[in-house]
Amino acid sequence: MPTNAALLARRQAAVPRGIASATPVFAARADNAELWDVEGRRYVDFAGGIAVMNTGHRHPKVIAAMCAQLDRYTHTAFQVMPYEPYVALCEKLNARAPFKGPAKSILFSTGAEAVENAIKIARAATGRPGVVAFAGGFHGRTMLTMATTGKVVPYKSRFGPFPADIYHVPFPVAHQGVGVEQSLQALQFLFKADIEPARVAAILIEPVQGEGGFNIAPPELMVELREVCDRNGILLIADEVQTGFGRTGKLFAMEHYPVEPDLVTTAKSIAGGLPLSGVIGRAALMDIIEPGGLGGTYAGNPVACAAALAVIEAIESEGLLARADALGERIKARLNAMARANDLVPIAAIRGLGAMVAFDIVKERGRFEPDAETTKAVTARALDNGLVVLSCGVNANVIRILVPLTAADRTVDEGLDMLEQAMRLAA
Repeated sequence: MPTNAALLARRQAAVPRGIASATPVFAARADNAELWDVEGRRYVDFAGGIAVMNTGHRHPKVIAAMCAQLDRYTHTAFQVMPYEPYVALCEKLNARAPFKGPAKSILFSTGAEAVENAIKIARAATGRPGVVAFAGGFHGRTMLTMATTGKVVPYKSRFGPFPADIYHVPFPVAHQGVGVEQSLQALQFLFKADIEPARVAAILIEPVQGEGGFNIAPPELMVELREVCDRNGILLIADEVQTGFGRTGKLFAMEHYPVEPDLVTTAKSIAGGLPLSGVIGRAALMDIIEPGGLGGTYAGNPVACAAALAVIEAIESEGLLARADALGERIKARLNAMARANDLVPIAAIRGLGAMVAFDIVKERGRFEPDAETTKAVTARALDNGLVVLSCGVNANVIRILVPLTAADRTVDEGLDMLEQAMRLAA
């Protein structure tokens, strides 16, 4: 049986260092919210494959749907010979779109593909080139989605030049001293200094920033953005790659807001671990593109579509939206208790929408100066304790919790115990 050390040596020899791994252990098997490495050690999973496993590892309904589809066919290319699972999934997505009126959907393989194609649709529909995104946002690793991503290191460093007509404004984060008014003022300044609204195709926003630090867009920001878009003929794109499929207590995070997007991107947890993504949009916009203008060889793979149909069924039949809210409250209550403990590293800004929960590790209690070094140490100690948990944020000092929504309370509590132990000052 291979060891973690032996596999790590093989990895270092065979795989370029540009792709990082958060842990030096190698997976052997997984079940729901638990992982086992190749040496047989068990871990509680608070990472969920970076928000991919909302329905848990190897959900029985998802596995059964995948196996049934595998017995039929694995690939034809939807553009060559279409198949029902693709159509059935689009029907389900259209019926659940976070906006009123007719909807249509198109499927891809990755979140970056979805975002890139949403921008293509927006540009074609408006006849305009410009895209406004937000600092701290993460939208992918293709050239266009890197350009929209609002963080240089490590995502954009040394990869330019990037496509033109992409602009950024600050995302409101109260504990970092940026409010909604400042974000909107920056947007108006952008319209005066760099690009007039009549040349902007879309405003792209994550309802909750993922890699940027789980920062929640205030409702008043969304309301104002919608008004700006309506006034200027701009489309509002909600990047729900990380927030979608139940993570925030709604199928889509935009359902928390009193306004609607025009286009929505989805990926990650849509297919229970298989590569699948999509763009859901107002039907009139989606039909702008001529036949052949959209697609992809593997886009909307039938096995992934079957898995996604099972994911939707599991979310609805097992009450996972309500479960996300309950999990979020359970986790935040425990984190608030940790924040009051004098024997733990200082933490601040506990936040979360549903079960998309995070907090900052800071240098001094009651203040917000980020402590990236301690954050890195905490995630390493957590792994030693048997917990897989990730950091994020523009200052690398945010701990994010993405435990599967199917996790049992005892497993969640066990993981929180491990996290608390990793945060002890004497650790």
